[in-house]
Formats: sequence, C-alpha cells, structure tokens
Amino acid sequence: MEEIQVPPYFICPISLEIMKDPVTISTGMTYDRENIEKWIFNAKNNTCPATKQSLTCIELTPNVTLRRFIQSWCTLNESHGIERFPTPKPPVSKPQIIKLLKEAKSPKLQMKSLKRLRSIASENDANKRCMESAGAMEFLASIINKNVNEVFDDEEGFMSIKDEALSILYQLKLSENGLKSLIMNGNGEFIESLTRVMQHGSYESRAYAVMLMKDMFEVSTPTLLLSLKQEFFTQVVQVLRDEISQKATKASLQVLVHACPFGRNRVKAAEAGAIRVLVDLLLDSSEKRVCELMLILLDQLCQTAEGRAELLNHPGGLAIVSKKILRVSKVGSERATKILYSISKFSSTPSVVQEMLSLGVVAKLCLVLQVDCGSKAKERAREILKFHAKAWRNSPCIPNNLLSSYPF
Repeated sequence: MEEIQVPPYFICPISLEIMKDPVTISTGMTYDRENIEKWIFNAKNNTCPATKQSLTCIELTPNVTLRRFIQSWCTLNESHGIERFPTPKPPVSKPQIIKLLKEAKSPKLQMKSLKRLRSIASENDANKRCMESAGAMEFLASIINKNVNEVFDDEEGFMSIKDEALSILYQLKLSENGLKSLIMNGNGEFIESLTRVMQHGSYESRAYAVMLMKDMFEVSTPTLLLSLKQEFFTQVVQVLRDEISQKATKASLQVLVHACPFGRNRVKAAEAGAIRVLVDLLLDSSEKRVCELMLILLDQLCQTAEGRAELLNHPGGLAIVSKKILRVSKVGSERATKILYSISKFSSTPSVVQEMLSLGVVAKLCLVLQVDCGSKAKERAREILKFHAKAWRNSPCIPNNLLSSYPF
C-alpha cells in the first residue's frame, strides 16, 4: 500500500500527531487544542513549548483555515483509511458567561445557571479559565457565603444550591490569583463559610470544602493562617474523624499541616482532638503519603505541651509512633523519631520512660542505629537513648543483638 505523506504543518509539535482542533497561541505557534491545554493548564506552563517564549496571555484562537485544510486532506485520503475529524464545538466566550451570570437573579434561576456552568466547566480547561476571568468565581462564592441554603427538587432529586455552587467552584481548579482572591473574599468571610459547610453540609460538600481549602492554603499568607478560629480546627478534625473519603482525609491532613507551623494553631488543633484521631487513623493506615502527613502533623502538635499530653493519654500513642519507624519511608522514620525525641526531652516522667521500654520503643531505637534510615533519625534515636541510658541500657527488654548498638 502506498505510504501517505502527511503535510508537516498538520502535525502538532507536542504530540507529533495530526491536529484535530488547531489553535494559535500568543507566540503565533499553532498546536492541537487538547495538547496545548494540557501543557498550559494541567502542567501549569507559561511558555510556548516550541519557542520557549513567555505567553503574554492564555487565549487560544481557533485556526479555522488550517482546520479546514486538515479536514479536506482527510476526506481526499479516505480511501487510504484516513478518517475526517468532525468540526469541534467552539469554546465558550467571556460574554456568554457574563450573560449567564446576569440572568441568575432569583434562587431558581441561579440553580438553572449553576447547571449550565457545571456543563460548561466539564467540557475543557479553557472553559474553566474563561469562567474564572468572567466572574463565575465571585458568583459561586457569593452563593456559598449566604446564610440561606435553598433546596430544589427536580428530575435529579433534591439539590442544595450551596452544595452545587461549592462543587463547581472546586472543579474550576482556580488559578493561583483566583485562590488568593477567594482568601481575601470578605476579609476571611469565605473561610468561615467553608467552616459552616464542614459543620452542617452533606458528606460530599464537606469533602469539597476541605479540598478547596487545601488549594487555598497552598498559596495563603501567614496572616490568614494565624487568624483561624477554634471552630475551624474542630470541623477539619471532624472531617478526619468521619473518614468521608481518601481524598478528603488527605486534604484535611494537608490543611492542618499548612496551619500548624504556628504555636497557637498547634494548641487549637490539639484541643480539637486531632491527636486522638491521628493515632486512631495511623493504626489502620498503610498508604505511604497519608502516613507521612499524619506523622508530620503529630510532630508539629507534639512540639506543644498539650499535644504531648494528648499523645501520652492515648493508650496506643507511643506504640503506633514507634511501629511506623522503618515501615513508612525515610521521611516517616525521621518524623516518628522526632516525636519520640520531643516526648523524651520534655515529657519523660518515670512512668513514660518505663512505658517506652515495655512497648519496645527502646528496642526500635536501637534498631534505627543499625540500619540505613536517614542521618536525622539516627541522630535523634541516639540522643533519646542517651537521655535515659541509666534506666534502659541494662534492661532485659532489649534483645542482645540490639544491645550492642546502645550508645553508652
């Protein structure tokens, strides 16, 4: 069979495949829409893949002439098995979004607009960015900020207008500037609105609230984090306790990790019951990143007297922290030994020292000195063993093969 020669200008420089929907970017280069959207929105690149020039804007202009050439070429070569690409659906425009938002003047019309916005957002990432620039983010946030939450009954069942707005807002995957704008919304009002959703919303909405908050906290400032109220920590910990979903659990942990480099927040998280929940979850958790986040958070909280007291009050606290050493990752081992270091240095009563021995914590620390688990973990394990050498080094609880590594 005769080999078909594809004109080189039909080929997308990113995928090296024939373009189905050619679009031109601000540098004048043309790419297939799907590929360039992944490059800009998913990979978060702000340069042209071919020229490496910075993109002055992210507007993607359909190259209609080239698309028609490609379609004609496909038709002419149909006998060789080449299929003609259908004409793609044009992306939404900013005026269309603005018109849609202006029409949403009553709760019933708002719900109608929300359904349309959900459909538009689900089509592609370009639509999401268009919605953000046209004011959809502010529209959705205003609905979530309202104290009243209208519920409508339609063919899909009962639907809450606030829940619908929240799920769309999360699915927009806002830009960094958009997230910062949300943070400043009403001088912290939006954080309080999300806290109320976590307290009173459905399981699904509570998950969306904490996942959106995780995105916001990644670009947040210390000023906002230091202003978080006790109720916020109470509700995030409750989401953790309820184990709504793996994504919600992970997002909750990340939210607390972002919030707890500050002493006041550590105390608030400990008072919200975070330690007990974390220990209970660690007992059953095996997913590497989740375990790392839990140990990072426990380490932060155990740098306060309140956190250490809560860990020691839990019957499985010391045991599970020790158990995770050498079983998660190098990061996990370093954080776990740091937690034990904080306990040993600041909260080591005679009963705690004896408990660490009887639970096998001391034997695990001796093992740390014998294996490759990171210099920080080894250093802290050695310090802990030195702290209590008089009470531990002659104990029959330490196996002989490990006793040889005890740092006399």
